Amino acid sequence: MTDIVPIRRALISVSDKAGLIPLAQALVGHGVEILSTGGSAAVLRTEGIAVTEVSAHSGFPEILDGRVKTLVPQIHGGILGRRDDARHVEQMRAHGIASIDLVVVNLYPFEATVEGGADFANCVEQIDIGGPALIRAAAKNHDFVAVLTDRAQYVPFMEQLAAHGGSKRALRRQLAAEAFARTAAYDAAIASWFAEQQGEAFPARMTLSGTLRQQLRYGENPHQDAAFYASGTTPGVGSARQVQGKELSYNNLNDTDAAFECVAEFAAPSVVVVKHANPCGVASAATLAEAWTEALACDPVSAFGGVIAVNRTLDEATAERITAIFSEVIIAPDATEAAQAVLARKKNLRLLLTGGVPEAVRRERSLRSLAGGFLVQTRDFGRLTAEALRTVTRRAPTEAELADLLFAFRVCKHVKSNAIVFAHGQATVGIGAGQMSRVDAARIAAWKAAEAATAAGLPAPRTQGSVAASDAFFPFPDGLEAIIAAGATAVIQPGGSMRDPDVIAAADAAGIAMVLTGMRHFRH
Repeated sequence: MTDIVPIRRALISVSDKAGLIPLAQALVGHGVEILSTGGSAAVLRTEGIAVTEVSAHSGFPEILDGRVKTLVPQIHGGILGRRDDARHVEQMRAHGIASIDLVVVNLYPFEATVEGGADFANCVEQIDIGGPALIRAAAKNHDFVAVLTDRAQYVPFMEQLAAHGGSKRALRRQLAAEAFARTAAYDAAIASWFAEQQGEAFPARMTLSGTLRQQLRYGENPHQDAAFYASGTTPGVGSARQVQGKELSYNNLNDTDAAFECVAEFAAPSVVVVKHANPCGVASAATLAEAWTEALACDPVSAFGGVIAVNRTLDEATAERITAIFSEVIIAPDATEAAQAVLARKKNLRLLLTGGVPEAVRRERSLRSLAGGFLVQTRDFGRLTAEALRTVTRRAPTEAELADLLFAFRVCKHVKSNAIVFAHGQATVGIGAGQMSRVDAARIAAWKAAEAATAAGLPAPRTQGSVAASDAFFPFPDGLEAIIAAGATAVIQPGGSMRDPDVIAAADAAGIAMVLTGMRHFRH
């Protein structure tokens, strides 16, 4: 077997025809005979490129509305035959099968068809059969055949063709690996779609795929390797365009995703500041600039070096306020030219623009790897209205308290458990995250609020007169008592503890209002 295989005959059958003409011209320039199917052949002929129709080459016409074009021995035999096996060579000669040295195929746009909302029948018609068969055949026989499955591969291939008159073994192996990855991803998309059509949230065999967006310098720590793969089109980190700033790290991406998911919860202009995957300040206001000021006031110490998410086009006034402190990343649906000019003064600050905010797409799943497998669950799209709450204390919350309770509980969903969130005026004023004890989470939230008040020169912590949210029930009254001691006047929690009567009694004794959600928001 030689390292370089000359290209004498190529088969071209592509759905995406971008970049095809320069490739075909390069092949013709090296005396390569081109075989092609209907649509691709027509495009090539318009540029004066000589093409032999596959049906003319094989002696078998396209049938069944084009469902059968290349699934014939004259094509697959020409791809799969080993040139160094005398029996293969003799059988190919006996059956009049000519060798094919290059296969250029990209697949029917099944994923785009599904994404576009097509009906069941149209989606089925976009399931490519002949394409994957050609790709897999060429990739299997990569000792002798090169396979191109993406237009990004055309230029490197043409460079090698120009230099060597054919393809080198290392390139053919690389192309084969990419080919099998492409057909695997294609089949994964089809399998996932079919499971969804059958109403199977958790099919017997789950297939996953993603496209490499970025190889990262390292993971959570420098001794860990890492990369970022995109797997969908939902507005967010995966679809974002980086306008400026340093290369994003693993931790940057993780924190940015957490911030953007949280800010998408709110309809009003809102800002979320995240540090180490936890919100350290969240606020909604009449303008982004006001929301930023309120979010920062919750915990200005933790906000230093944080990740900032907004749910509106970033304006100049907000950008000016944000640049007053050091931040790692800003993610927004868009940013005005004036805002971008302000941020450009901070050369290392990363700015990501997404074109929108994430929506609650219920088919989305979250995954976590375990040794020997992975956990899968639907994403936490739980969202409550005032009508869903149950008041269990003698005093009902006021209208203002009720609005803040819903706000705080929505933030709580994005804080690591155990979580306690104090809020006032649609802004967080104290956050306790990730504690083994709910009492400690309440104490930490109150302590951080007190620290922020001292730093701002306020006479008392902003927890005085605030409301508080707990992501899960209080197993004992002590967690609630810590919240009461901090000055909260109303509490929202899921309820469901065997000691709910004791907790409710403690709330009544303090004269505060308490509402139950019946919905828990653990986040691990």
